[in-house]
Amino acid sequence: MLKNNLKVQRAIKDVTQEELANLLGVSRQTINSIEKNRYVPSTVLALKLSEVFGVPVNEIFQLTEEE
Repeated sequence: MLKNNLKVQRAIKDVTQEELANLLGVSRQTINSIEKNRYVPSTVLALKLSEVFGVPVNEIFQLTEEE
């Protein structure tokens, strides 16, 4: 399972889902789905998120032991 703190990162940078989606070229619904753990982003999208927030990918996404 992949957990994330994307919502926390957005709050730190004061960025809305819509603003983040526009920066990344995805829909707001995609950002919402990632935050709610309904969608696992591609490696490319995870790397783009890392660049936007200026943190390593593993500060946004963490693997858990759950299946």
